[in-house]
Amino acid sequence: MAFDVARIRGLFPALGDGWIHFDGPAGMLVPEQVASAVSTAMRAPVSVPGGAFPASQRAESIVTAARRAVADLVGTNPAGVVLGPSAAVLLRRLADAMSERWTLGDEVIVSRLDEHANLAPWQRAAKRVGAIVRWSEIDIETCELPAWQYENLVTAHTKAVAITAASGSVGTRPDVPTVVEFAKRVGATVVVDATYAAPFLPLDLPELGADVIVVSAQSWGGPAVGALAFRDPEMIERLPSASLDPDVRGPARLELGPHAYPLLAGLIASIDYLAGLDDAATGSRRERLVTSLGSAKSYHAGLLAQLTSELRALPHVMVIGDAMRRIPALAFAVAGKKAPEVADHLAAQGLCAFADDGTSGVFAALGVGEVGGAVRIGLAHYSNVFEVNQLVRVLEELR
Repeated sequence: MAFDVARIRGLFPALGDGWIHFDGPAGMLVPEQVASAVSTAMRAPVSVPGGAFPASQRAESIVTAARRAVADLVGTNPAGVVLGPSAAVLLRRLADAMSERWTLGDEVIVSRLDEHANLAPWQRAAKRVGAIVRWSEIDIETCELPAWQYENLVTAHTKAVAITAASGSVGTRPDVPTVVEFAKRVGATVVVDATYAAPFLPLDLPELGADVIVVSAQSWGGPAVGALAFRDPEMIERLPSASLDPDVRGPARLELGPHAYPLLAGLIASIDYLAGLDDAATGSRRERLVTSLGSAKSYHAGLLAQLTSELRALPHVMVIGDAMRRIPALAFAVAGKKAPEVADHLAAQGLCAFADDGTSGVFAALGVGEVGGAVRIGLAHYSNVFEVNQLVRVLEELR
């Protein structure tokens, strides 16, 4: 496998700004080929599907190609791919559609590890119909999400289980297949948020066993586009339609209005970019994605291990959590400093990172607010050893 980070850095014009970008969880920088694909599509005549003229046929071909690209990314059927403006919007649309058939006393399970985008839609849907929200808890020492607890959480009343494939805050990767196994005993629908996992490891929806997976192209440097992928496309037909067209069939049942076709062109280009992360990858796009993301996983595991080890060696820095399986994202606190102070210090030295006050989400569950909050760090495809060393050096100055 050949993950050439120097070559990959050359694909990102924005790296010329001189900053070191550890703000990956908010969305990676955009590769040149993605920006070019969007701008090229915006210059071309594009109408809407359904016409016999080239502009309409171009729109139809873009949508079809986008569904195929997402299907290749997650290993499923293009007929089960729903496209939309963001993962958050699509998750809300899915939760609303699924909950139309829930009744008083039904249950949905969410986790303390998940981000707000995969919590709020299910909480809102449950509140509307009188369903019960049940929570899976995280281990406050390791930030693991123990899968065994789902054996007791799942009941005959469970209709849906929402779980993340990886945390963008602390990096934890839960044991999703085991959670799915417990959920399937009662026929519950499992929805996996792969927003933060997709840039860093190969996804295989059939292997996960989940019913639906959601991804966001911004997380790997694509445009503002999200996608739901259904393991069984027939599930879409069984859901109430959200479309304004009463006669629509297939994925379009959960899509509203015309697509942003230039952004879909960028989505396709961004998945092609992922497939080319390993310049030695060959075969179909799906095969190249598996190889390239496998290479990315190995590269980032080494870089994260170095970063974590060096941060733990600093006596005034506390790395939050120690999960066995993770993506290259982590959070830390600095003794005697509030998180915004630390983030400001990093910014003054040319490093991009976000501060979290610790009053909501996973950090609230961990009690991080009591120590002044946490700083979130996320590596990206273009992160390298020099940048990791710079981060450690700047943090040493805060003693």
